[in-house]
Amino acid sequence: MIAKLTGILDHIGPDGAVIDVGGVGYLCFCSTRTLGHLPAPGGAARLLVETHVREDHIHLYGFFDAAERDWFRLLTTVQGVGARLALAILSAVAPHDLTLAIVSQDKAMLARADGVGPKLAARIVNELRDKVGGLALAATNSASPAPAAVDAGPTGDAVSALVNLGYRRAEAFGAVAAASRRLGDGAKVDALIRAGLQELAQGALAQTITEVAT
Repeated sequence: MIAKLTGILDHIGPDGAVIDVGGVGYLCFCSTRTLGHLPAPGGAARLLVETHVREDHIHLYGFFDAAERDWFRLLTTVQGVGARLALAILSAVAPHDLTLAIVSQDKAMLARADGVGPKLAARIVNELRDKVGGLALAATNSASPAPAAVDAGPTGDAVSALVNLGYRRAEAFGAVAAASRRLGDGAKVDALIRAGLQELAQGALAQTITEVAT
């Protein structure tokens, strides 16, 4: 099984790139994010690779970094998400934003990807939220509190309080992250708890409306 390719970039196509390794060209299907990180043809290129073997083909999927590769693996565990759709999602949403979307149950962010409708976005959130609840999140921008810091200080205390109230950690993590962004730096624990409960209540209401509508 091929796990990595290092060679010369032969050319880039609309949905992948060919890497020349010792005179053999390997076609790797890639997200637009990964394609954007590759050098000009003729330059040295390195891709992490996920190999999919089927009865009628062997496909290679290439990734600029481990974060995107790991998200590809995770996304393809969801029913209805194949390799090509996983790449479409990764083309539309960066890995750190995907983590934020899952823990905060932001289905609209997932629906940015071609081929992802409301029902599939909801399924992705439901199936993955417990798997990513403990991941560290990068700051969404320099003006926002880093969700990675949600395990420390007032935000960590707020998460613990919501967990003690019976909410799952992934739900509490996402609610407090959303509350932190809304309230800004310096928010007190009690304010984060109240805002987190509001986020959870709104999410539950939205889920109920979706279930009734479907």
